[in-house]
Amino acid sequence: MVWQERVYLDYAATTPVDERVIKAILPYFSPNFGNPSSVHFEGQQAEAALEEARERIAQALGAKPREIIFTSGGTESDNLAVRGLALAERKRRGATRILITPVEHHAVSATAHQLEDVYGFKVEYIPVDSHGQVDPDDLRALINADTALVSVIYANNEIGTINPIAEIAKICCEKNVPFHTDAVQAVAHLSLDVESLGVTALSLGAHKFYGPKGVGALYLRRGTSIVPTQTGGAQENGLRAGTENIPLIVGMAEALSLVLEDLDRESERLRTLRDRLIEGVLESIPRARLTGHPTQRLPNHASFAFEHVDANLLLMHLDHEGFACSSGSACKTGNPEPSEVLQAIGLTPQWAMGGLRVTLGRGTSQDHIERFLEVLPQVVEKCRVINRVS
Repeated sequence: MVWQERVYLDYAATTPVDERVIKAILPYFSPNFGNPSSVHFEGQQAEAALEEARERIAQALGAKPREIIFTSGGTESDNLAVRGLALAERKRRGATRILITPVEHHAVSATAHQLEDVYGFKVEYIPVDSHGQVDPDDLRALINADTALVSVIYANNEIGTINPIAEIAKICCEKNVPFHTDAVQAVAHLSLDVESLGVTALSLGAHKFYGPKGVGALYLRRGTSIVPTQTGGAQENGLRAGTENIPLIVGMAEALSLVLEDLDRESERLRTLRDRLIEGVLESIPRARLTGHPTQRLPNHASFAFEHVDANLLLMHLDHEGFACSSGSACKTGNPEPSEVLQAIGLTPQWAMGGLRVTLGRGTSQDHIERFLEVLPQVVEKCRVINRVS
């Protein structure tokens, strides 16, 4: 096969690490390799780097440094928030209901269901509309004194829809119920001022905003009760045991600072490319539909469903043509299943099996979009022919 170049269109899955971030990280492998819990000079150097990173991330979020807990990534942050807050609220006031949406990342939904299966909580769903968005009035009708926790994703990883987080947080505050949001996909593109949002807890992961994999953070509002889910040492104010990964934490702080410096300009550039992509796909491919909200969506995020197309096959053919994308379908080899998110927004299996997520980033150009629009209609038609034959 001959490619002009490979085109990466899967920035929602992960992003390349910024070279400036790599430069910031390297000294903390060596020579500044100390353990921040050690009292000697090397340990003090590491602790200073840790606390400087904490202050930088807190400032970026409009938080206090003590409200930042470092974790191994967005998944652990979600786990700590959902499990830790729910257990604390049951201990504090006997609350046993957990409210989530049917379009949460599995780091939230699987944790909630484990709490139901193992710990006796009851999980209930806040409905979403055909765009995957929550109506705050629906939450208002569900929340009550027995609600231990509400968790609603800020911006959906699969379909890009943005939720009215500040309105949801206000309802939770009125009812004195902790509110967590998974903001992993939102960090590189949306405002995350925690005071304006009014959230109790907010999760982020560095590799979604040009930082390293394997590191994340949880914002936890000061004074909030939470049960640690990783125990041992007294790191992170006793809320997350284990020696902190100083190189990656330093890298996350640098990456977040850099992405926020250019947030407005880059979001506008990506929004223009995204809109061209959406327009081109819907004009050129029959039986195609946009999934997620048409306007209240991430500026870099375009997602589609194609009737009678197998998403795995579509991705394979796109990869063969030199394009890296993702599917909206949670397909397993030999056992394809329709996407839970696409079914939750009302798509039938013949549509939900054909999900495609195209996410843009710093390396995406107008030429990449035009080349993709040349190739995609042919690939979709090829997949439909194969589907008819089989």
